[in-house]
Amino acid sequence: MAALVALLVLACPVGVMGKAAEAASPARVNADPTFPFSNEIAAFARADAAEPALSNAVLFLGSSSIRLWDTRASFPDWNVVNRGFGGATTDDVLHHYPRLLPRTKPRSVLIYVGENDLAAGASTDAVARDVLTLVKQLRASYPTARIAYLSLKPSPIRWTLWPKMAAVNMTVAARSRVAGFDYLDVAGSLLASDGLPDASLFRRDGLHMNMRGYQRWTQVVQGWLREAPAPAPPPAPDNALRGHLDRISSLSN
Repeated sequence: MAALVALLVLACPVGVMGKAAEAASPARVNADPTFPFSNEIAAFARADAAEPALSNAVLFLGSSSIRLWDTRASFPDWNVVNRGFGGATTDDVLHHYPRLLPRTKPRSVLIYVGENDLAAGASTDAVARDVLTLVKQLRASYPTARIAYLSLKPSPIRWTLWPKMAAVNMTVAARSRVAGFDYLDVAGSLLASDGLPDASLFRRDGLHMNMRGYQRWTQVVQGWLREAPAPAPPPAPDNALRGHLDRISSLSN
């Protein structure tokens, strides 16, 4: 019997094994189907109550790729607030949105979400639409903050989803300028020279990054945080004002 099982395992395609492993792994940290993520959301509220409000903070928002990122250690020069919760989809973030925001308005917001949406079967159009809805809501909450969306990442176990991830990335990137946010490509930093995900940057589960993977992301985000926003150009004078200025100039001559 053991020999038969071994033969079946050897005969099973790698992609099938990957999907089986993904299906077997828990989709959410909080297993309560009635109130998903209630434990995580409650923990955010307790942290807000126990710690002083951080001014000019950088808000990290999204799924487990945010939750597992040691943002405080990675960004020691900034006040950071981490609002990542494992297994979250964009719809989950939108549903819990009011309870994810820090007490004081952040200076910058970084978002990573959408990957779990595709893994759950959502279409690329739906994911891009939900991501843009979230960005629009953040822009309404924080009119003056810098907002950036971190591109969906390639990972060994979800490599079959990469074409869909790339399509979402392309749509969100194309809308970034019009919608008033930045698109940060963190996907390319996780690819090896052969164009496949670099397994050395991921944990054994083939999904979440290890410290070396997060170092790649940290370099990209640190560069963005250190960029001074370009000053807005002064408004051009209208025709009446321009004529008035010309008359003043002629009198002075």
